[in-house]
This record gives sequence, structure tokens and C-alpha cells, in this order.
Amino acid sequence: MNITMGSKKTFSTRIDTDILKALKHLAVDTDMSIGRLLEEAINDLIRKYEKKKRR
Repeated sequence: MNITMGSKKTFSTRIDTDILKALKHLAVDTDMSIGRLLEEAINDLIRKYEKKKRR
């Protein structure tokens, strides 16, 4: 699946406080927004499960 960036939609979720803290540190360290890091992680997760479905 090739996911392209299009229009954006806001959503909310709950996340473990330690994970959020690490994510905020990563955002600062990489000079990337939390939203961009989450999009990257979600895209990686989708690709991972798409590969499993093809097997």
C-alpha cells in the first residue's frame, strides 16, 4: 500500500505517559513535529501488516 499525504484530519487518543514523554523528546531531538513522527510510525505499521497479509 502506498500512502500519500493528503488532507489532514484531527483525531485524539490516549497514550502511555512514558511513551508520550519519549515521543516529545524524539520530536525535539529530530526537529520534527509529534504529528509528523506519528504519521511516520503509523505508515510503518501499516506497511508491516500489509506485508504479513501478502504471505
